[in-house]
Amino acid sequence: MRHDGVESNRHRVRDALPILLFVLLILLMLFSLTLGRYPVPFGEVARIVFTTFPINAVGDYENAPWVVVEIVRMPRILLVTLCGMGLAMSGAAMQGVFRNPLVGPEIAGVSSGAALGGVAAIMLSWPALGVVGLAFGSGLAALVAAFGLARIAGRASTLALVLSGVIVGGFCGALVGLLQTLADPMVKLPSIVYWLLGSFAGATYEKVAIVAAVTLVAGTLLLALRWRINLLSLGETDARALGVNVELLRWSLMGLVAVLVAAQVSVSGGVGWVGLIVPHLARMLVGPEHTRLLPTSAFLGGIYLLAMDDIARSLTEQEIPIGLLTSVVGTPIFAFLFWKTQSKGWARE
Repeated sequence: MRHDGVESNRHRVRDALPILLFVLLILLMLFSLTLGRYPVPFGEVARIVFTTFPINAVGDYENAPWVVVEIVRMPRILLVTLCGMGLAMSGAAMQGVFRNPLVGPEIAGVSSGAALGGVAAIMLSWPALGVVGLAFGSGLAALVAAFGLARIAGRASTLALVLSGVIVGGFCGALVGLLQTLADPMVKLPSIVYWLLGSFAGATYEKVAIVAAVTLVAGTLLLALRWRINLLSLGETDARALGVNVELLRWSLMGLVAVLVAAQVSVSGGVGWVGLIVPHLARMLVGPEHTRLLPTSAFLGGIYLLAMDDIARSLTEQEIPIGLLTSVVGTPIFAFLFWKTQSKGWARE
């Protein structure tokens, strides 16, 4: 009887956790708007945010706090949050699909493909939206190439797709290196290197609209498929026995994940480790069941990447590329999580 009561309390805490994380995310977003060279008090930030609609914001351009909050910082905060949520959901879905905690959302070569498109657009001196568009398009093209190679191999298994992703990613990475070698070292190369390291410094409402649309559609579909991901996590044989079309589901999930990753890379360059470590943390909090895991990962991913971005732009006089920071922080966290959970198995975290 006592055990049932403890278990019931644990379930109630796990059900409430996504709501608590959502509230924490909103508070962190408001706090992040106060950070920067031009200080704006928290109360003033809250008043501006709750009295102005962010997209196509119209207000008094003589009012410096309003301009700093709504025009300069708000697009960046929204973009970072959306990218963090998308990457974390992608990682949680991929780890469920592959039943492997070492899998990240970059596995299908999409990140390398998007990086190639972004670098090519910078080499061609395209405007910011051109960089976003070409990076997004080439990321999807890399996904199609990986899927095509897996089909040509005559096997639609996850192993074939992973190997195809490695091939496509390696090829795109080599082309990125070639373009860097050919780039003008005084004009183009610094821009390329900075973009590849990852940064949200060039955030705009146009980029927010692109990522928001992709995250809303793909994220909603992932949530709608949460029960089927649970079945897939049981193993291919059990999922088939329960009536799941395993191949169709797996490829559909891979496509949704690839779209989310391509959208993130196209607006901010490479930001690694988020989709790998955040699902681990979320699984430790709410367990492996994807009804709770996906929204918890999304909110936790937004919090994590927002915190990294706050550190990146306020720790030193010069902004640190966030891709470097997520790698420096993410590597030891992942090593600790791997060491802590390896004896229990990923499904029991």
